[in-house]
Amino acid sequence: MIKYIIIVFLLAFSALFSGLTLGLMSLNSAELKRKISLGNKNAAKIYPVREKGNLLLTTLLIGNVAVNSTLAVFLGSIASGVFASIIATGLIAMLGEIAPQAIFSRFALSVGARTVWIVKILIIIIYPVAFPIAWLLNKTLGEEITNVYSKRELIKIIEEHEDMEASDVDADEERIIKGALTFSDKRVREVMTPKKFVKMLEASKKIDEDFLESVSHSRLPVYKGGQDNIVGILYIDQLLGKKNLGKTVGQVANKKVFFVNESKNLDAVLNTFLQTHHHLFVVNDKKGNMTGVISLEDILEEILRTEIRDEIDKYKERERV
Repeated sequence: MIKYIIIVFLLAFSALFSGLTLGLMSLNSAELKRKISLGNKNAAKIYPVREKGNLLLTTLLIGNVAVNSTLAVFLGSIASGVFASIIATGLIAMLGEIAPQAIFSRFALSVGARTVWIVKILIIIIYPVAFPIAWLLNKTLGEEITNVYSKRELIKIIEEHEDMEASDVDADEERIIKGALTFSDKRVREVMTPKKFVKMLEASKKIDEDFLESVSHSRLPVYKGGQDNIVGILYIDQLLGKKNLGKTVGQVANKKVFFVNESKNLDAVLNTFLQTHHHLFVVNDKKGNMTGVISLEDILEEILRTEIRDEIDKYKERERV
C-alpha cells in the first residue's frame, strides 16, 4: 500500500516538474516585466524566479529526472518485464508529461503564480547541484535573447489581435497602428501633391476685390520669374480685411519658405513640421526644381490611413473632370 502512495506522490511531482518546465520557461522575462509594469500580480510573483532562467531550468530538469528515475524503480517493484515497462511509460507519459504540459502551456501565468512557492523551495533544496550547472550555462551561453519583432511581425500580431473576440483592439486602432508602423518607410514623392495640381501665384499679382473673391486655398506658394523659384507662401488669413488691397502678392506673402527633398522619409519630414510649426513645405528634386508640395495633412493621412479632404483634393477632382 505504501508503494502505491509513493508512486502517486512521485507522479504528482513528475507532473509538476514537467508542467513547470514548459510553462515557466515559455514565459519570456521581458514579457513578464512588461506585464508587471501594467500591474499584473501573477507576473510579479513569477519574475524573481524566471529572471534566473538557467538556474530555474536546471532545477526543474534535475528534479524531473530524479523523480522519473525513482518512479521507474517503484513501478518495477510492483511489476516486472515488458509489462512494467509499458506501465511506467504510460503513466509517466500521460500523467507526468502530456497532461501537465497541456495544462501549463495554456495557463502558465496563473498556474505558475500559484505554484511558484514550491519552485522556490525546490531551488533551495537542489541549489548545490543546480547552481554550478546554471553558472556554466550562463558563462557559455550568456544572457537570454529577448524577442525582437520586425515591423511586419508587429503588424501581423495586431491583425491577429483585432480578429480575436477577447481582444480590445478595434478596426480603427488596427488601421492607425499599421499606418504609424509603415509611414516612415515612405518618401515625400509618394504622398506629395504634384506640381500640376498645385495652385500657385505670381509675386507681382495685385490684390484687389476680384482676387479676394477668387481665393479658395488656405495656403498658396508664391513664385517670381518662374514656378521653380518659390519666394513665399501666401496664407488666407493675410487677406482678411482690406488692409492689403492694392499690394502685390509678393509684398504680403510670408517670406519664410521651407523646402524638402522629394526623396526624404516621411518621419523626418513630420519632425520638421513639428519643429517649424509650419503646415506646408515646397518639394524639390535633387536639381532644385520644384516638383510639388507636401502638407502636414498628407503625412497624417498616411498614419491614419484615411483621406483628409482639403481644397487641394477638390482642385485635383476638378482637374480630372
